[in-house]
Amino acid sequence: MANTTVTGAKSIHGQNPQFLVETVIRNRIYDSSFWKEHCFALTAETIIDKALEVKYIGGVYGNQRPTEFICLLLKLLQIQPEKEILVEYLRADEFKYLRALAALYIRMTFEAVEVYELLEPLMKDYRKLRQRSMAGYSLTFIDEFVDALLTEERVCDLILPRMQRRQILEENGDIGPRKSRLLDAMEDKDEKSDAGSYRSRSRSRSWSRSPRPSRSVSRGRSRSRSQSGARSGASSPGSNRSRSRSRSSAGSRYVSRSPSRSRSGSRSPSHRSISPDRMDTGN
Repeated sequence: MANTTVTGAKSIHGQNPQFLVETVIRNRIYDSSFWKEHCFALTAETIIDKALEVKYIGGVYGNQRPTEFICLLLKLLQIQPEKEILVEYLRADEFKYLRALAALYIRMTFEAVEVYELLEPLMKDYRKLRQRSMAGYSLTFIDEFVDALLTEERVCDLILPRMQRRQILEENGDIGPRKSRLLDAMEDKDEKSDAGSYRSRSRSRSWSRSPRPSRSVSRGRSRSRSQSGARSGASSPGSNRSRSRSRSSAGSRYVSRSPSRSRSGSRSPSHRSISPDRMDTGN
């Protein structure tokens, strides 16, 4: 009874959910000690604690021994939790192995459109994952693991159910085009450059639209300057005349101080006159 699927479980891809795991691997899981000791009475809530204890992903290792990761996957197929619970598993960013477990379960049980919509956002997660296989331990990343789920036929030693390609779903209109982070980054750069050019254009336009003195104002200013110059020129002859007048008055004062003669040629009475007797001394 411990290895049977819960009552009321829906068939997936036309068969029992546990049959998605190959018979050989499934029988080895049933015979493993981890399945018998830790996976007997797990539920959708208690399986989280076991998933947090997982240290690596993988299918079988060593002498065809199943990993704890694939044992928990088979338990999920057996109890078949609701979609909302699985989506919450997938959104648990802190627990990367729980996210990887939910991604593998969604790939094996959900429809193609839902698989692409739920798993493609995980391509942005670049955290490391330890992987254990027949060759030993290796290192992978969450985005590589998700890409393998979407493109490969076998992951963790399990044959994945067939799924329609994304190109066919896009042609049928079931799903939109895939969004690339590189294209988004380039679009953001283009938007920033366009915004910068628009700002520079607006600044140049604002500078060009700044108020400048009109022709009438400039003409008025030139006229006022010419009139002021004319006034200064007109006032200068008067000033010259006043200066010449002051100079002539100063000269007249100087002449008045010098000994003056009468119009008839006689000297002023202040000087001595020579008598005619003295002039005739030679006779």
